Amino acid sequence: MKKLLLGACLVTIFSSCIVTKKKYDDLLAQKVRTEADLADRDAQLQKANTDLQDLDQKLKKLKEDTTNLGIDVRNTSQKLASLEKEHEQLNTYYKNLMTSSGKLNRDIAQQQEQLMAIQQNLENTRKLNDSLSNSLAEREKKVHELEAVLANKDKAVQDLRSKITNALLNFKENDITVKVKNGKVYVSLAEQLLFGSGSVEVDAKGVTALQQLAKAIKDQRDINIMVEGHTDNVPISKKSQYMSDNWDLSVMRATSITRILTKAGVASQQITASGRGEFSPLMANDSPQNKSRNRRTEIIITPDLDELFKILESN
Repeated sequence: MKKLLLGACLVTIFSSCIVTKKKYDDLLAQKVRTEADLADRDAQLQKANTDLQDLDQKLKKLKEDTTNLGIDVRNTSQKLASLEKEHEQLNTYYKNLMTSSGKLNRDIAQQQEQLMAIQQNLENTRKLNDSLSNSLAEREKKVHELEAVLANKDKAVQDLRSKITNALLNFKENDITVKVKNGKVYVSLAEQLLFGSGSVEVDAKGVTALQQLAKAIKDQRDINIMVEGHTDNVPISKKSQYMSDNWDLSVMRATSITRILTKAGVASQQITASGRGEFSPLMANDSPQNKSRNRRTEIIITPDLDELFKILESN
């Protein structure tokens, strides 16, 4: 009797594991598309980071050029004052010569030539000074515009961090951390809040946290969101034709979280799902505590920098 029951159980188990080839092909195609989209999104993120660094360098160079231009304006103004003083002295001397006798005509002619040359030099210097002053004013305006936009972006990032922190106050600090780094908001969610071991299905408590996060950010249309899945270096225990390693696990977890966020109101075009597997740990995977910290999901929120690039391109 026991053998009959065992045989029936084995038949049931093997039957449940059979997957049609069409379903397998569909899932494999979906995985290929996801990986291609991930590579494209990762390239976009890398380009955005490079553009941000280039923006910082351009702003620094613009400030340096503005400072040097200010020095040139001051030096030119001093030269202009000196020339005006010399012109006044020569003009006075010329008038005195005009009242002298005819024997001074030669000296007068020479002084006239010098006076005309100084007058021409004075006019050229005035034009140069006006041009430098206008250029300085334009550059100072550009610097002020960039600084104002950067200040607004920084304030918006800090405000968004506060809004997210307040929305997640009812969760433990060990489960969720919110911080600002390099002008971006990083929301880190521990594995124990979101997933069971090896699972890609978000727990009910994790769904609640993600819904509260979505409520805090769904109206922000000037941000981009990257959902990054991370694991420790322990190989997955249950491999399948759909999930062969930690990289697959991290991508599928990020995709699950992305679906919850978009279902809760976050715009699909603002969000990217990606997986880093075990390759971006917070610390060495040399203890159970460190491995637990490395098993996480990071939601990285980046402000839109289009306004800054438009200001620089108009330079």
